[in-house]
This record gives sequence, structure tokens and C-alpha cells, in this order.
Amino acid sequence: MALMVFLKILGERIANEILMHFRSMRKSSQDVSLSDYIETGADGAPLELMDVVGEDTDLFEQVTARESVRELRAAVDRCLTDQERLVIRLRYGLGGDPPQKQREVANRTGISRSYVSRIEKRALQKLRRELTP
Repeated sequence: MALMVFLKILGERIANEILMHFRSMRKSSQDVSLSDYIETGADGAPLELMDVVGEDTDLFEQVTARESVRELRAAVDRCLTDQERLVIRLRYGLGGDPPQKQREVANRTGISRSYVSRIEKRALQKLRRELTP
């Protein structure tokens, strides 16, 4: 009697595993590989999906980088004083110019290099607080 119950349970488990296998196969039947051929060129060479889709630059990375720059610029405008904003823009080249050394920023703004350093440190702390979720 116990053997019959065991075989029944075993049979149900096997049937369940088979059904799960077929369900997973059906889900992945729509999957496409980048190395799949999509057509043959005029010269007879196969054209792969990767040839059409593949790029050296990743679109997601480009969009993410642009969004990060936009967020940073908005935070600079939103939470920094005019002096802090000027120091950060000069130091990190946010205005399109190349980044400058603290000594160069000090000469350009007419303040000491150590004061530029303190302003920069304070501004970076504000930006960190503003941009950290």
C-alpha cells in the first residue's frame, strides 16, 4: 500500500517537473541570440543580428552619463552659493573649459589657494548630501 502511495506521489512530481520544463521552454521560445542569422547578404555572407545592433558605445551608458551630468548641474545651481558654484565650475571644468588647479582658480578669483580649497571642500559636501539618495 505504501509503495502505491509513493509511486503515485513520484508520478505526480515527475509530471509536474515535465510541465515546468515545457512552460520554461515556451517562455524562452521568443528569445533571440545576437549571433542568430537574420539574412544573407548579396555576397552570400550571413548577416547576424549583432552586425546590425552591435555598437562600440553603449546607448544605456550614454543616456545614464547625460542624466548624471544633468543632475549634477542642477544640484550645483540649486544648492551652492555663487562663489562655490564658480569654484566648482572652474576646478572641474563644468563650464566647458578644462579643469583648473586650485592655484589657477585662486589667481582667477583673487582669493588664496587655501580658501579655494575650503570652498571646494564645503561645496563638494553640499553636493554629496544633495545627490545621495
